This record gives sequence, structure tokens and C-alpha cells, in this order.
Amino acid sequence: MSPYTKLISMLSLLMGTTITISSNHWVLAWTGLELNTLAIIPLISKSHHPRAIEATIKYFLVQAAASALVLFSSMTNAWFTGQWDITQLTHPTSCLLLTTAVAMKLGLVPFHFWFPEVLQGSPMTTALLLSTMMKFPPITLLYLTFHSLNPTLLTTMAIASAAFGGWLGLNQTQIRKILAFSSIAHLGWMTIIIIYNPKLTLLTFYLYTLMTTTVFLTLNTTKVLKLSTMMTSWTKTPTLNAMLMLTLLSLAGLPPLTGFLPKWFIIQELTKQEMTATATIIAILSLLGLFFYLRLAYYSTITLPPNSTNHMKQWYINKTTNFHIAALTSLSILTLPLAPMILTIP
Repeated sequence: MSPYTKLISMLSLLMGTTITISSNHWVLAWTGLELNTLAIIPLISKSHHPRAIEATIKYFLVQAAASALVLFSSMTNAWFTGQWDITQLTHPTSCLLLTTAVAMKLGLVPFHFWFPEVLQGSPMTTALLLSTMMKFPPITLLYLTFHSLNPTLLTTMAIASAAFGGWLGLNQTQIRKILAFSSIAHLGWMTIIIIYNPKLTLLTFYLYTLMTTTVFLTLNTTKVLKLSTMMTSWTKTPTLNAMLMLTLLSLAGLPPLTGFLPKWFIIQELTKQEMTATATIIAILSLLGLFFYLRLAYYSTITLPPNSTNHMKQWYINKTTNFHIAALTSLSILTLPLAPMILTIP
């Protein structure tokens, strides 16, 4: 890909995200979403592989349908209320359409079918953008309209996302698909709390972005795409793989690592809202995701599994230290002591 094309795509991504998260008018928010969609398409299809082209087409069709639903929802609301303000979404049909559109944009169950396939057909850095930056504008729309949305519908979709994200990731051997189902499960945790404490949703998203960025950049450095190559990558960079193991356990939500922080807060908030059963269900469902995170951690560092592999072990080579990965890894593992300070923020 030409450097100019890449630069234009990245600038358009930043501009589209900025327009959506800073707008109060529905048409401006829709414009930002469309800019994002058009900017990420060249990055997905840059390898010219049939799987990349298939991923591009799937992504474009789903995002175009979701953007059309956002526009239709806002027009319906404006027709009945005379308001184009995002925070004034009051018509029931518009609220339902917007929930559907945002669920399609995010990849929430039952609209999750496109996300693993698109991530599998994308390069590692583009998959990182799809898992983190491209989720920010739809989550912002949920944040701005949470007072109008249906709590029962959102809770049902959130529990289904946590269940399917954990269940479908159990039998995967492709790293990007495993991380896609991990993203779906984490989106369930973000969605279930948006009605009751929207700031907690943003905190969960920020910490998820931090940990996922660390995992993707580490895997991109070691050139690992599937479990069979992860088995032998520890011989190249043992220290980096040890840090990857800890980051994966943090992403699973094990204490005393950073990933335990948002789950702890969400369970606490659900209990305060007298939703103890819901908190128990989603906590139990997180054990499904814990299984494949432990499998990734086991393959990355602890030992070789007792089965044959066609990949030769690679010799240990000294590589230059990447400061960005080191800083992100530290934050992804050691942020839990900040919990008391975060709890004091109003």
C-alpha cells in the first residue's frame, strides 16, 4: 500500500471518530460513522488475498446496513419529536432501531456473525483497529442515548454476547478469531452496565483497549497467527512471551492483574442495583473465556502441548526492545492498585 494512501486512511479514521464522538446532531454522527467505514476498507483489503477481499465485502455490507439503520432511526425520531439532538432520542421505535444498529456496528449477539470472519481476513494491525478504535464511536452513541434504551433488551444481548463469545472461542485455533470472540464477550460486559453506570462502560472499554493493543502488538512482533506457531515462538523471544502470558491472564480478568478491575466494578455495581442473579450469570459465563485465555497462556510460555507440530523451533535471537510494548504491558498488568482512586471519582 502506498504511504500516501495509508496516511489518508489513518487521518480519515481519526477524523471520522472525532466527528462522531463530538457531535450532537444525528447527521454529523452518521457522517463520522461513514467516514470510518470508508477509511478502514483499504486497510482491510490491502493484502489482495481472496480472504481479505471477502472480509472487506462482509464488513462493508454490515456497516452500510447499520449506518442506514442509524439514519432511519434518527429520521423517525425527528419526524415524531422535531429533534435532531442525539440526547433527545425518545421515540420507542427509534430507540429499538438504534439499539439494533449499534449492536451491528459493535458485533453484539445476535449480530456477531461478521466480526470473527472480518478479523480473520485482516492484517494484524488492521484487526487491532477493528477491535479497538472502530468500537469507540458506536459505544459513544450508546453512552449519549443510554437513558432512552431498553434495559431488558440490552441485558439480554449482553448476557448472550458473554455466553456466545466464550462458547464459540473454545474450539478455535486461529489467534485472530479467538481475539474476536474475546472482544464479543467483553462487549457483553460493557453493554450490561451502560444503563446503570455509563462511565464504568467507558472505563471498561479503555482498559480492554489497553490490554488488547498489548496482545495484538506482541503477536505482531512475534509473527504468530495460530496456536501451532505460538507453541514454538517462546524460543525466539522468551521474555516477551512471558509478558504475553501475563497480559492474556489479565485480559481473562484474573486478580491481581489489571483485567480484574472492570469486572470487579461491574459486579459491584450490578449488586448495588439489586441484580445479583445477573451478576452471577455473567461472572460464571466469563469462565468460558477464561478457558481459552488459559490455553493461549499455556501455549505461549508454560510448556509445549503433548501433540506434534510441523513448525520447527526457532533459534533464540536478540531483538531490540520495543518501548511501546513494554509500557503497554506494564499498564496491562499492574494497574489494579489504582482501584481505590478510581472509586473516588464522581
